[in-house]
Amino acid sequence: MRVAVDISLYPLDENFIPPIKDVIGRLNAYDEIDVVTNPMATQLRGDYDVVMNALKTEIGTTFEQVPKAIFAIKILNNPLDD
Repeated sequence: MRVAVDISLYPLDENFIPPIKDVIGRLNAYDEIDVVTNPMATQLRGDYDVVMNALKTEIGTTFEQVPKAIFAIKILNNPLDD
């Protein structure tokens, strides 16, 4: 099953840009996931298991690196392909 995920990171720190760029860079390293970034969020498209495993790994990494952070995530199953 394919999914589309809309994810936004809100580091609760004055220096918030580097953690956002870092997580986007790590997500872009997954060849099986289509990643599109815009000023408000990052969209991921791919197989459910691949996307969810990537999110589990990268959210965990971010939470280890950033003392206080919020992820806002929306997930759509069976997205229309562009």
